[in-house]
Amino acid sequence: MRAIMVVGTASHVGKSLITTALCRLLSRRGWRVAPFKGQNMALNAYVTATGGEMGYAQAVQAWAAGVQPQVEMNRFCSNPRAI
Repeated sequence: MRAIMVVGTASHVGKSLITTALCRLLSRRGWRVAPFKGQNMALNAYVTATGGEMGYAQAVQAWAAGVQPQVEMNRFCSNPRAI
């Protein structure tokens, strides 16, 4: 397994946007890609098909990667059984 970590020194510096672009670029090149965020501090949430919550940015990144959003992609979620 290989991993890429996108980091930034502040909020609103484009980490989520860069990660979304990387997910799309790598998936189009044939890589199996899935986003992951260790902790979500955002107030906006996406409700998955199974009823769990995850950060909306990670849901958008999953769509860009061509995969279904899952709460396991976002460590801080409201569905404790998903962890």
